[in-house]
Amino acid sequence: MLNFSKTDTMADPATTDIHGEAYASTEAASGGLPQFDTTVWAGQIVYLLILFFALYLLISKVFAPRIRRVMDERESAISTAIASARSVQAEAATQAAAAKAEVEKARADSRAASVAAKARIVDETNRRAAEEEASVNARIAEAEAAIGRTRDAAMTNVGLIASDTTRAIVERLTGLDLTPAEADAAVAAVRTGGAV
Repeated sequence: MLNFSKTDTMADPATTDIHGEAYASTEAASGGLPQFDTTVWAGQIVYLLILFFALYLLISKVFAPRIRRVMDERESAISTAIASARSVQAEAATQAAAAKAEVEKARADSRAASVAAKARIVDETNRRAAEEEASVNARIAEAEAAIGRTRDAAMTNVGLIASDTTRAIVERLTGLDLTPAEADAAVAAVRTGGAV
């Protein structure tokens, strides 16, 4: 770089132009950008290597272990969560199977209870029907016996009534007074279809 003093720039404007041209020509000769100046590449490479090793040491000794620890903790938490979820899922499946078995057992028990109740009701109904039938049959037999007794009594009375009626008719028509034995004989002859 060129050193310009105040006195030089102020005193001689022609020098300033010369120096300005000299500075511009130096910049043009160097290529314009300092990164492309090959004379400073060795220093830049040294600084880059120092920065690379400093960053490498910082990342490998400080940041990478922390990231590794966080990732290991996260992986451990995830694997623990997955294992607990699988165990909960297995337990839920076991409980679901047990619940299904209990439901099936309850259904079977309810079916058996329903069948037993139905059989018990049918047996009770049959027993009551048999009792009612026996009671009705006993009443029918009793009624038939009462009817038979009433019929027999009526038949006995019919004979007496027929005998009395025959005596009354004969007495009225003929004026003869029949004895009860004669009236009974006449009624018996009529019953058997014989002639009087």
